[in-house]
Amino acid sequence: MVKINTYHRLLLNRLYCLLPIACCLLLSSCKQLDVYEKDSTIPKYEWQSNFMAKGSFTISDTTSAYNLYVVLRHTDAYKYNNIWLNIGSQFPGDSVRHQKVNISLGEDATGWKGTGMNDIWEVRTLITEKPWYLKKGVYNFSIAQIMRDNPLLHIMSVGMRVEKATEE
Repeated sequence: MVKINTYHRLLLNRLYCLLPIACCLLLSSCKQLDVYEKDSTIPKYEWQSNFMAKGSFTISDTTSAYNLYVVLRHTDAYKYNNIWLNIGSQFPGDSVRHQKVNISLGEDATGWKGTGMNDIWEVRTLITEKPWYLKKGVYNFSIAQIMRDNPLLHIMSVGMRVEKATEE
């Protein structure tokens, strides 16, 4: 028979008390995110004007509204405060439509927008004025840079994010 001293008994009691609490916290924090995100890496961080980031996502819930974002990652060495993009979108049963979008990445007075770590910055920009109700089906998108520089240096990745709008 193994003898357990008082210290070990107290430690085991605390462990048995904390284990159910930890499990409850873990299970309550596991929530399915209603999100689609597809990012494309820019080769050598040199975005050629003929390179398009492409992707597709499927909508099955037509009762929810969705927000659409462009997600762009760049280095601190990027020399502009903005970027012009040509976003192509194809809704189910429709032809491709293109939209030119100017995304602000920063300001001289306040610096870069978004979240940064060392010299890498990520900007998530809402490109819909209000949430959209999307019909069921497959949606295709493409994103190309339309800046004057070719290649456009120090852009690491670009993509699209779709998430269910939260009720406010």
